Amino acid sequence: MSLLRVAVPNKGSLSAAAVDLLHEAGYRVRRSSRELSLVDPDNGVEFFFQRPRDCAVYVGRGALDVGITGQDLLVDASASVREVLRLGFARSQFRFAAAEDARWSDVTDLAGLRIATSFPVLARKHLADNGVSAELVTLEGAVENAVALGLADVIADVVETGTSLRNAGLLAFGAPLMDSEAVLVVSSVHELPPGKAKIAEVLRRRLQGVLDAHKLVMLDYDCPEEKVSQASRITPGQEGPTISGLDKPGWVAMRALVERADVQRIMDELTEIGATAILATRLEACRI
Repeated sequence: MSLLRVAVPNKGSLSAAAVDLLHEAGYRVRRSSRELSLVDPDNGVEFFFQRPRDCAVYVGRGALDVGITGQDLLVDASASVREVLRLGFARSQFRFAAAEDARWSDVTDLAGLRIATSFPVLARKHLADNGVSAELVTLEGAVENAVALGLADVIADVVETGTSLRNAGLLAFGAPLMDSEAVLVVSSVHELPPGKAKIAEVLRRRLQGVLDAHKLVMLDYDCPEEKVSQASRITPGQEGPTISGLDKPGWVAMRALVERADVQRIMDELTEIGATAILATRLEACRI
């Protein structure tokens, strides 16, 4: 059976998080940033480390089967791919930015200006959608210095924390052109053969399992029998909490999955109804 060929970003904010996620999902990871590919025969996968911008292009053309990339990159690449899973990292916004003392506040103010960007397709579409005619200055890589160097009046770029903009004396303005995060994609025109499709589905399930594990904890606690109904409402779990008998008369042990973000509040509520020995355990992976 042929190996599933997976495109993985080779640098930037997408790369490290993608490699970490794949490692948590049980896949081999490269030992050196110089490795261009890596075979994982136990899992039926071969990883190809590509420029983040090229991942969607290779998958869309059928050269690679599955890929990890950013939503902004795949839109700008106009690649023939579809999302199969949002991965929850490398979250960012695509924004316009200009000098802090600039007078522009909205896309409609940009008519006739020079806009520097490394995402020309995305920027051009947004301008057209808003009926704005402006000159696009297409640059490769970082564009924050384009205003200071006199190449442009405004930039359109990906913003994660805003630190790079502030360091360049720029300020984002107007509504975001789009919100973006890392995604797992497959070709929308090249169908995978059954063998590869099965491996791709295993990959998707594993990644989903790790993402779910990041959001959940297992909560164990002892509860008075007369409070089981209340406790079950507090910790309904997926199909209802697991309830086991204890040697202590009038008490049961209960277990349920809860959202990690809510665990402290839930523990407070359980304490208030008399539950004790409340333990929260982090998950490595799961299947929900």
